[in-house]
Amino acid sequence: MTSAQQPVTHPSPARRVSTRVGSIAESATLAVDAKAKALKAAGRPVIGFGAGEPDFPTPDYIVEAAAAACHQPKNHRYTPAGGLPELKQAVAAKTLRDSGVEVDASQVLITNGGKQAVYQAFATLVDEGDEVLLPAPYWTTYPEAVRLAGGVPVDVVADETQDYLVTVEQLEAARTEKTKILLFCSPSNPTGSVYSREQVEAIGRWALEHGIWVLTDEIYEHLTYGGAEAVSILAAVPELADQTVIVNGVAKTYAMTGWRVGWLIGPADVVKAATNLQSHATSNVCNVAQAAALAAVTGDLTAVEAMKVAFDRRRQTIVRMLNEIPGVVCPEPRGAFYAYPSVKGLLGREIAGRVAGTSAQLAEIVLDEAEVAVVPGEAFGTPGYLRLSYALGDDDLVEGIARLQKLLA
Repeated sequence: MTSAQQPVTHPSPARRVSTRVGSIAESATLAVDAKAKALKAAGRPVIGFGAGEPDFPTPDYIVEAAAAACHQPKNHRYTPAGGLPELKQAVAAKTLRDSGVEVDASQVLITNGGKQAVYQAFATLVDEGDEVLLPAPYWTTYPEAVRLAGGVPVDVVADETQDYLVTVEQLEAARTEKTKILLFCSPSNPTGSVYSREQVEAIGRWALEHGIWVLTDEIYEHLTYGGAEAVSILAAVPELADQTVIVNGVAKTYAMTGWRVGWLIGPADVVKAATNLQSHATSNVCNVAQAAALAAVTGDLTAVEAMKVAFDRRRQTIVRMLNEIPGVVCPEPRGAFYAYPSVKGLLGREIAGRVAGTSAQLAEIVLDEAEVAVVPGEAFGTPGYLRLSYALGDDDLVEGIARLQKLLA
């Protein structure tokens, strides 16, 4: 056989994609949302509780600012990779106003959404083998971002009996000589739990004592209910400033999930390094979206307060209706817009002629039989639970939970 006749060989699937990227799991929340939308497009009356996305439109004054920015030629060009100077300054001012934390504009990096800020923070701080403590249930992106950076996620699990809030004792038990970072999120995605000021301070003091970095995700800071307070860990323990990175953005507060503007705040050397990374990864964030974000963070919170009223009403409804289902235990969330019920009492039971051994299997049955899309707890590091976003219309919420009640009763 001549060389021209030699059979063509192809790289094995394992070699076509890098091990690091090939090991990443798809975002479970986005996958559930995409499936629900596909089924609806096919004519099925699916009600989706999957995506953490306000159902309200972005406030008009923000949209108008973006429209005006479209007509300014300066926004048709490259701008600094770290963000528009006026937006960085506004974010610094907003952080002092809302969190009581004073930072300089030079400590701010504008990113393509909070998700990029999370990834770039880990990529900047984590070396190969460094351990990152992840209180679980956790947002599905956290462990994947840690692994992408070469780190090792370490789950610290708090269940419904402790309102999904980890303790200093649990964190200390998980700490090793390789521990570098604690991921802290309050109000929490996926549970909606909110740490008290005393709990935040205790955890901050512990991190300070042991020289552990804190990556604090404050994206839900304005969404609290029933007297709960979102306390920034730097407001509680200012001495942590040199070992803390704050992640935030406009997505949840201003119903701007699709605009993709977030930010990272931290020590100057960390922010400079993360900016260098961004300069090679994405360059600047879309200038029109940055103009919209500037209008958002410099405006008042009137529109936010109106959304909170609706979220609070839905929160009370979903918790009540879920707890009426035998085998379901749903603590009352105090923030964000998620309910995180335990469904361990349903596992192993026959439902519509099928038996769910896991919460992932239960979510499949619920979608097939009730046409309701939920995210299983496996996505958040705690099997035996479901996450339901109540950021959807009141009528759809009631109809969707009523379907669950009928199926699972």
